[in-house]
This record gives sequence, C-alpha cells and structure tokens, in this order.
Amino acid sequence: MSTPIKVVAVSGSLQRPSRTLSVVEALLDELAEQAPIDTRLIELGNIGPRLAGALYPSQLPDDIKADIAAIESADFLVVASPVYRASFTGLFKHLFDFVDQHALIDVPVLLAATGGSDRHALVIEHQLRPLFSFFQAHTLPIGVYANEAEIRDYKVDSPSLRARIELAAERARPFLRKRTTPLAEAPKFVRAAA
Repeated sequence: MSTPIKVVAVSGSLQRPSRTLSVVEALLDELAEQAPIDTRLIELGNIGPRLAGALYPSQLPDDIKADIAAIESADFLVVASPVYRASFTGLFKHLFDFVDQHALIDVPVLLAATGGSDRHALVIEHQLRPLFSFFQAHTLPIGVYANEAEIRDYKVDSPSLRARIELAAERARPFLRKRTTPLAEAPKFVRAAA
C-alpha cells in the first residue's frame, strides 16, 4: 500500500453552507478516485474572524499557524474562492500573505472559483493563476469554474460541472505524488547588493 499524498484544500468562502465548499468537496472526492490521498480542508469561514485581525505571524492563533504549515508542506493544493468584486476574497489573499514565499515552489495547484454567472469565469486566469505564479507553484492548466445555477442546495447539480470536475481530477492524476523537495531544502534566493 502506497503512502497517501498530502492534499490541502482551501475554501475561500466566508459562509457555510457554501457553493465554493461544494465544489472543493466534489474535487476532493474525485481526486480520491485517482490516487490515495490524505486531505486537510481549510475553510476561511471557520478561521476568518481570527485571521482578519492578525498583521504579523506572531499574532496568529496556533491552529491557524498549523493551517499555514499544512499549506506550506502540502504535496498538492486545491484552492478555491468565490468571486467578489471581480477577484478572490480579501481573507483568501490575507491567508496566503502568511505563506512563506518559497514554500510552494513547484507544488501542483488545482484552481477553482465560483460566481454568480459565467461572466466571472476568467477569475481563475486573471486573479488566481498570477497569485500562485508569484509562489512559483505549478498551477494545473485546467481549472474549475462554477456558476450559481450549476449548484443547487449546495450540491453540484449540473452534469456539465460534474464533467469538468471529473476531467480536472483526471488531468491532476500525474501530479498526485509526494513532494520531492521538502520546504526546508527549497532554494532561498538572495538579492545581490546593488
């Protein structure tokens, strides 16, 4: 029996129940069909009030520090946010502001987002992908966007959305593997003196 792949999922919704969380859970279910995974789900709705007031890592509660450590040491990430004013939520960004800038180098990331209509579908390309490019993460070429009509009673209801989720999980299969370079060994780049 092989060692499970450590998959950490972040749902950027501030509410529960949540359409974004529904998509994240469906993605995790499909990824589990592709490979043995050990999942950790981080819901911003649960940690938001305690995260929002922290300006420095030392101000974070221990459980949120543990969530950030889990993100930094993940073999594979699933990250999703609802669209709010044409971007991800502010607390979603605030969480990733605490992640070490070298921790996610080459880590595979499956991006997802939810919004009221398809006019927000490019949030994956224009907002989420650049954020994880900063971290030098390996964002999968395929992402999953879901509009409000595709989720009913906080369950994936659309056959089209279900098919996109299944395809994303299938395409993720080659990237579901143990991390080869632990965070402690990740290269640190030092800026040369001018």
